[in-house]
Amino acid sequence: MSPNREETSIGTDEPTQLRDRREAWRAAIGLLIDDLVRRDAAVRTRRAYGADLEQFAQWALAGGATPREVTPKLVRRYIAYLSQRGVAPSTSARKLAALRALFASQREHGEIAENPADLVSTPRRPSRLPRVLSAREAGELLDSIPAGDRFELRDRAMFELAYACGLRAEELVSLQTIDVDWDGEQLRVEGKGRKTRFVPVGEPAMRALRAYIDRGRDALSSASGVRAGTDGPLFLSKTGRALGTSDVRRRLRTWSGRAPAGAGREGGSISPHALRHSFATHLLDGGADLRSIQELLGHASVSSTQIYTRVESARLKSAYARSHPRA
Repeated sequence: MSPNREETSIGTDEPTQLRDRREAWRAAIGLLIDDLVRRDAAVRTRRAYGADLEQFAQWALAGGATPREVTPKLVRRYIAYLSQRGVAPSTSARKLAALRALFASQREHGEIAENPADLVSTPRRPSRLPRVLSAREAGELLDSIPAGDRFELRDRAMFELAYACGLRAEELVSLQTIDVDWDGEQLRVEGKGRKTRFVPVGEPAMRALRAYIDRGRDALSSASGVRAGTDGPLFLSKTGRALGTSDVRRRLRTWSGRAPAGAGREGGSISPHALRHSFATHLLDGGADLRSIQELLGHASVSSTQIYTRVESARLKSAYARSHPRA
């Protein structure tokens, strides 16, 4: 579903008119990217916004619309078009968020009077509870990672830290050696929106981290012929560079596939986010309040943290259904 040709047909445009319209979109997207740079938005965020907005711009250009000519109706038609193509509601919601940012930027710079995307409802996403390991399963998964060679030492430390601190994959690979406070047994974490938080680190994770620093990290850096020194990325690849998030997911899939059945294989492999969800749920089980969990996770709003109360409720209902004679 692209804009109707009866409304404005690109086929009747002169080349200069089409070029001007393309330039209008290029300028609008560039203006937003400049705004994001000034706000110190992450590179990954800027790239994602740029890709989503380029896609919308191409769709809008098929009907001859410039940024100033976009209406709420046109945005709704675009969301409907995405739905018809089988795009997931979560993806459509992300693309709509990018459009809201684009037109907010246009409005702030005086290019338009109103933000047309503000009047469009966000697609409803299915409510899915995060996958959570039990404390026993998490322990079995981590204990199944040996501490022999440099890769095992790195992976054991990395996933002990992920579970001990509730870290996102992006936060793991962004860690620097100076972010570890050995005396205070805590970690400096730079989360979403470049917000910094300090998270306590448990003793098993600190031991695994010390073993990796002492026996694994230098071995990884020297394999590339360049010693990493005491500064730089905490977790290194076999080439001595920082790991990527895809590396983290791949290594965790490997270990969860080798773990005892209850810890990894049942229900599929474990993701780094499952360790983060397990961290939060186990804190809640242990009596931690939502505000504390919010700060430890780096959530901007406590509403994001409240999903873990639903996880706990679902767990209790399951236990009731299994155990009560009149359930």
